[in-house]
Amino acid sequence: MLRLLRWVLLFFFRQVVRVYFRKVEVQNAPARSVERRLFGANHVNGIIDPMLVMTATWCRIAPLAKAPLWKIPGLNLLLRAAEAVPVVRRQDEPGKGEGSNEELFRSVARHLESGANVLIFPEGISHNEPHVVRLKTGAGRMLVGAREQGVQGLTFQAVGLEFDERETFRSRALVLFGPVRSVDELAAAGGDLVEAITERLRDDLTELVVEGATWEERELIARVAELLAHESGDRTLAGWNSIGRRVEAARKALHGEHGPLYNEVHGAVSGYYEGLAAARLSDEQLVAGQGDEGAQAMRRLALLLLLPLALAGAVLFWLPYQIPKLSTRLAKGETDVVSTYKVGLGLVVFPAWTALLALLTLVLAPSPWGIPGALAVGALPFAVLPWLDEVDRLQGEGRGGVEVEPPPEEELRRRRERALDAINRARAEIGA
Repeated sequence: MLRLLRWVLLFFFRQVVRVYFRKVEVQNAPARSVERRLFGANHVNGIIDPMLVMTATWCRIAPLAKAPLWKIPGLNLLLRAAEAVPVVRRQDEPGKGEGSNEELFRSVARHLESGANVLIFPEGISHNEPHVVRLKTGAGRMLVGAREQGVQGLTFQAVGLEFDERETFRSRALVLFGPVRSVDELAAAGGDLVEAITERLRDDLTELVVEGATWEERELIARVAELLAHESGDRTLAGWNSIGRRVEAARKALHGEHGPLYNEVHGAVSGYYEGLAAARLSDEQLVAGQGDEGAQAMRRLALLLLLPLALAGAVLFWLPYQIPKLSTRLAKGETDVVSTYKVGLGLVVFPAWTALLALLTLVLAPSPWGIPGALAVGALPFAVLPWLDEVDRLQGEGRGGVEVEPPPEEELRRRRERALDAINRARAEIGA
């Protein structure tokens, strides 16, 4: 029964992820047959992070879940269906001693020995930092504990999670699986095995995600990577991530004696993006222009065909769509949990509202239109999604807020050329 419930749960999670994100890119996903592996991911987007990792691959993954979640009626059943492992943290039980983790380690060992895989977020908390924070030793201690209990063939793998706008509905996400590491091979090298696993996991995580010492620095790296990715014709989040990691490495060489050149790049890139914000455009839109006229015509035709359903959906679901927007207030400025609130509220409000509309349709619609009408009600919110994406594409939703006169397109292109010129001179200077 629990196995069937797990399948239903993961199927549901996949639909939620597909609706919430405009696109999810997955790189180097493990095969369905993978067993006895610990996955360690960075943690910047609350409950969205485990959902992304668990739905990015078909192998069995048991997430670790903090103890308070198991006390919530209904949720504990879902956690059991997901084969989650309960974790009692020090803040959950202030009197918790060091030895109280032994049961957790035994539970993880049993999961791994059974052929399951375990998902952990080794940073310990969901956070708002522009870089991977200091890793805790829990992942290493779990693997060493399982090894000491005789579990064979243990491996671990870092998982990098990237978002273009993590708190925004219909943004993009990237799930990037790193190299597979063998616990036995690290043990053969000698030394403290827990420390070796922790350090390797941290090194792999920092290699997978784009980081900055500050948010301003991280934003500059992201913008330079976007410019270079679009210049090469690659508009995927994976392409941005790959270039961004090289830009991050090059940025370190621009400080010190290359400081003036760094400042020039910063000024040129910032000036260009300020102009884009004023014009409510993205770099992708400016570069693409009108694009392939045939593809544009087909997209417009598809949108027009969807328009009647989209309008009906926008009207009937206007109220429930407003409720998840309260998540910004509920999160109280903590952007790492905005998506958690949006998804949580959406999972309650939208099914309930859809069920109510479907019931009213069944009762009020004349025979034999009740059942088809109720089914159509469930499809209406999905018809709105392409139009939401189109509105975002045309209006640059979320990129505005700069109340200045927008520069003409020719000026934006000149600013872009100046930014790229400064970037390329910096690359030539440091040999990047």
